Amino acid sequence: MEKKAKETGVPAEMSTEEKILEAARVVFTQKGYAATRTRDIAEEAGINLALLNYYFRSKEKLFHQVMAENMQRFFGIIAPIITDVKTSLNTKIGLIAEAYINQLNQNPDLPIFVLSEIRNNPAQFKSRIPIDTLIADASFFTQLRERRPDVHPVQFLINILGMSVFAFVAKPVFLAANVVDEAAFQAMMEERKRLIPVWVEAMLNTQ
Repeated sequence: MEKKAKETGVPAEMSTEEKILEAARVVFTQKGYAATRTRDIAEEAGINLALLNYYFRSKEKLFHQVMAENMQRFFGIIAPIITDVKTSLNTKIGLIAEAYINQLNQNPDLPIFVLSEIRNNPAQFKSRIPIDTLIADASFFTQLRERRPDVHPVQFLINILGMSVFAFVAKPVFLAANVVDEAAFQAMMEERKRLIPVWVEAMLNTQ
């Protein structure tokens, strides 16, 4: 028999399988794979452990599904941007920044989860995201090489991702230290969408 879903947990109107997956997303993102128990997921979903095991027989199976979704969220959003041959380099940079900031506003725990799990299992990341192929074939990197043949294009990608993503990694520190409040942080992130292309353009012009 299912338990009543927690008020702050998974929405009661979801199907049982959807509840389990949503609960797994929450718990794995908060705790990581190693620290998560199937019992934690069952409690978050508002169901008993036997029912969870009926739908998903192992924590590993659930994790692989959640990890695949999160990897797609974190990395998949830039693939259509960097491979679009019709947009300029500056437009691509702005779109990457906007896509990440919008995504992380909705999923602020996503970077820590994805980067932590990639560090623990880099082979899984490589099998899911063909980053070597993207770098070799994407027009974004061709445009960067044309602008700055003396600098590896990944240098600029690292800078763009760092400026877009690290703010959300550091957000809890800024809030706890009362450097900014939630409203001020959100305003800064909106401004950052405009500033990142300006900063990257300055980097591209620096000799």
